[in-house]
Amino acid sequence: MSEVRQRQEPRTTDAGSLGIQACYQCGRCTGLCPLARVDSGYSPRRVLSRACQGDSPDGIQSDSLWSCLTCGLCQQHCPMSVAYPEFVKQARASAAGHDLEPPCSHGGALQNLMKLMTRPELRQKRLDWVTDDLQTSRQGSHLYFVGCLPYFDVFFAKLGLGQLGIASSTVRLLNAAGIAPVLLERERCCGHDLLWEGQVEDFRKLAAINLQQIQEAGARTVVTSCAECARTLKRDYADLLGKPLPFEVKHLAELLDEKVAAGQLSFGALEEKVTYQDPCRLGRHLGIYDAPRRLLGSVEGLQLREMPHSRSNAICCGTSCWTGCDRRSRAIQRDRLSSAAATGAEVLVTACPKCAVHFRCSMYQEGYIEEGAVQLQDLAVLLSRAIADEGPAPRDSSPRQPSKTSSKTAPSEGQPSGGAEASPKKSGEEPCRRKKKTGISELACSSVTAD
Repeated sequence: MSEVRQRQEPRTTDAGSLGIQACYQCGRCTGLCPLARVDSGYSPRRVLSRACQGDSPDGIQSDSLWSCLTCGLCQQHCPMSVAYPEFVKQARASAAGHDLEPPCSHGGALQNLMKLMTRPELRQKRLDWVTDDLQTSRQGSHLYFVGCLPYFDVFFAKLGLGQLGIASSTVRLLNAAGIAPVLLERERCCGHDLLWEGQVEDFRKLAAINLQQIQEAGARTVVTSCAECARTLKRDYADLLGKPLPFEVKHLAELLDEKVAAGQLSFGALEEKVTYQDPCRLGRHLGIYDAPRRLLGSVEGLQLREMPHSRSNAICCGTSCWTGCDRRSRAIQRDRLSSAAATGAEVLVTACPKCAVHFRCSMYQEGYIEEGAVQLQDLAVLLSRAIADEGPAPRDSSPRQPSKTSSKTAPSEGQPSGGAEASPKKSGEEPCRRKKKTGISELACSSVTAD
């Protein structure tokens, strides 16, 4: 995978072709931006305007560049289709080249973990969650990319989400659909957060390790239960390679939707009222809106109650890349949780593990857990509860010997597991490392990454 490391920058296109000058005359982005709604001092239009004018205002000197949630709502409604999230990604990469990094939540522990995983020699205990009832393979056509769930389960244990339940539920659903997925013992973080924080070189290292392992496993389809992993594997890995991937990437919702349509998977009944949170990476970034809803609709007795802002107009979970977790994030999350509760739903379903973490943390601080107004559940966990029967026997060969049940996953050998656990009652931030001042005029404003 040396070609991943050697490739210079993602494909770029001239900024003028994206209508950035028209952005100065509109301001629709600022009117729609979830962050601007709770912070009148933030304006996507202002950040873009000042950056491209070569000034050195709050585009870099304050937190404006790092505050953007990159949710894509502005681009969704921009009359000129300005790729503002991609501009932010490029600007952050330039800022990182000047030794500037964002304020990191949880003391930067998660960022340090991602960088630690760039080491090829790192050994992990990623599969202790695989129990005897789950059927997996060492080689096969379908590979389940687990992502950072084993680490989230440790870091956010106090939130009581049980994020490894998403992983076991995913395998159980795949088994019911006749698939015994390959699991990678040396899998790394997909690198989503590092890429969107401007740490491009570290992202390339993670991508190289993951791509090599996936190809060695012989997988033709990579399935992920994380919206951010889906976006990263589908788009950003291909961009780094500069050519189509040698395998197909599907979010779990896409694959299960196909299996239900083909009559290869069915669900029983669940008498519940639910509402669905569209993850930004799955929805606006990848355009996947219908598959999760069709799956929910295939569960007898399940009532889907939509929030006013849903699908392409959905409001995000308020935090991105484990940065910017502050009062503004809480305000966005509080409003979204209130909107979910107002539908009369008992369960807020999402297809992104991070959405669950951010909402649960806000619920913990606001006291919603005690009130029990609305519960959180991942799509995979909910569907796993509704499996009608065991389904056809998995067809993949080369079975893996499952690991014994473990009460707690130890993320990596020689590394602390419980010590990095984050307290949800305190979300202070600190820079990842010491920053130095620089002007914004050196940013590459003449080009913006486009998909």
